[in-house]
Amino acid sequence: MGLFNNKKRKEKYMDREATSALDIIAPASVEIHPSHVKLEEKLAKTYFVFSYPRYLTTGWLSPIINMDIPLDISFFFHPIETGSILKQLRKSVTEVQAEIMEREEKGLIRDPALETAYQDLEDLRGRLQTAQEKMFKFGLYITVYADSIKELENIETTLRSTLESRLIYIKPALYQQKEGLISSFPYGSDLLQIHNTLNTAPLSSIFPFISFDLSSNEGILYGINKHNNSLVLFDRFSMENANMVIFAKSGSGKSYTVKLEILRSLMMGTDCIILDPENEYRTLAESVDGSFFKISLSSESHVNPFDVPEPREDESTDDVLRSNIINLVGLMRIMLGGLTPEEDAIMDQALSETYAAKDITPNSDPKTWADNVPIMSDLEAVLETMEGADSLVERLRKFTKGTFASFFNQKSNISMDKNLVVFGIRDMEDELRPMAMFIIMRYIWNTARTTLKKRLLIVDEAWWMMRTEDGASFLFGICKRARKYWLGVTTITQDVSDFMRSDYGKPIITNSSIQILLKQSPATIDLIQHTFTLTEQEKFLLLETPVGEGIFFAGQKHVAIRIMASYTEDQIITTSPEEISKIKQAKNLLT
Repeated sequence: MGLFNNKKRKEKYMDREATSALDIIAPASVEIHPSHVKLEEKLAKTYFVFSYPRYLTTGWLSPIINMDIPLDISFFFHPIETGSILKQLRKSVTEVQAEIMEREEKGLIRDPALETAYQDLEDLRGRLQTAQEKMFKFGLYITVYADSIKELENIETTLRSTLESRLIYIKPALYQQKEGLISSFPYGSDLLQIHNTLNTAPLSSIFPFISFDLSSNEGILYGINKHNNSLVLFDRFSMENANMVIFAKSGSGKSYTVKLEILRSLMMGTDCIILDPENEYRTLAESVDGSFFKISLSSESHVNPFDVPEPREDESTDDVLRSNIINLVGLMRIMLGGLTPEEDAIMDQALSETYAAKDITPNSDPKTWADNVPIMSDLEAVLETMEGADSLVERLRKFTKGTFASFFNQKSNISMDKNLVVFGIRDMEDELRPMAMFIIMRYIWNTARTTLKKRLLIVDEAWWMMRTEDGASFLFGICKRARKYWLGVTTITQDVSDFMRSDYGKPIITNSSIQILLKQSPATIDLIQHTFTLTEQEKFLLLETPVGEGIFFAGQKHVAIRIMASYTEDQIITTSPEEISKIKQAKNLLT
């Protein structure tokens, strides 16, 4: 008896239907409401477009597709026989023409709307007769998803405002939400059957997958547009400012990208100045007959922080001196580990007196300033005579005597007359590097202000400057004012979190018309996405993209880009140790 029962149970179990793929995919519950559908805990609502304007612009649907919400969009095209449309158009043309003639006979003023309608009808009839156009019944359905009724209402408000700004109007499929949901699924079933009659030209504007074209007649080649394989040719100086930021993780190709831009900019007659923290631009400088200055405590290249620019015709000597002293006070804060309010006032006065002792005043001849520039020990001598400056003298002494003096207490002996100038600071001690970068940036800025020329300033590993508030403030000031002096500033960093931690990080980005994002690390991608308002697709693109690929932003436009160099360019700018070793071996064989 027990064996029989077990056998019976087994047969009953075997009779049950096996779980299919449909059981796994299908929602656990579906509720149909007049204004929406509830799929388990998710709400869905379908809309249809019922009215279009006279003209449609290309890519008008892109803002809807790029909305950061889950949605489904379905297009349905139902061709209409041209013969039947031509009969209707002939009748419509006759009616409109008769109404125009009747108004003329009555002496009424002309009606522009009637004349425009007549012209449109005749133009469409001519295109249909010559097979340049076809007519379609077109249905456009949009299904959005949300977690609550309130969220659905907010999405509807956004949809309406976006589309109605283009004179396109939508309605919810009331009491037809089931049909609308099915019509939005990839079944190819048009259950709503709500159509507008459109010809080929406006229908072509509905195609949503468009990519911006960043090709121009001027500028340099940055790379290849991955969407349509067009060339990304661009002139930085055609924007409201010529500044650029580059964010990328180590090894993603940022130095390669920058070197390529420098090489091509030099060919177009643009001078380039580079602040190089790793001395990796030295080969490039030697290849194009540029200048490479090694900056370290033992180097023979010196930059005097007290150098003051000669005022231009539109600048007053008082403004130039005052700006120079303010920047020097900022440098002293970095060098001396901060200043109290009292020390800040003393330092400001001491700097003014140091310049005055060398006859550099608002009333003196600016052409004589270059011959009388003071050095750090001159400031020390002035501070020694001032009350309350003992602590400042003690802290300053390490920069006027001993090993630090070999760099900080010297007159400038370098020249920036070459088209490419590189300042290599790899061998500068880490604790002195922010100070050295500040001093070099001041020297470059003074040169740019004095001689107006088309230039690019590249600040690699800019986060070193951003470590101090005064350094970050000075860099931001240059980015903000560079346009007036025909200067474009390129800010490069791999440490995005440190860069954005500064109060000046975001302003530097917003003051840069061009941004390049290459491969990012998972640790910083969320910060990058928030800062640059990236879609989820763009976020994952930056996580998975190969070396030398990323996103190129120019104002409001951005495209996916692939950086490409010619063989000759690659031999000059490559940063791969393996490639560099091969090039050196090839040179040795030739010699």
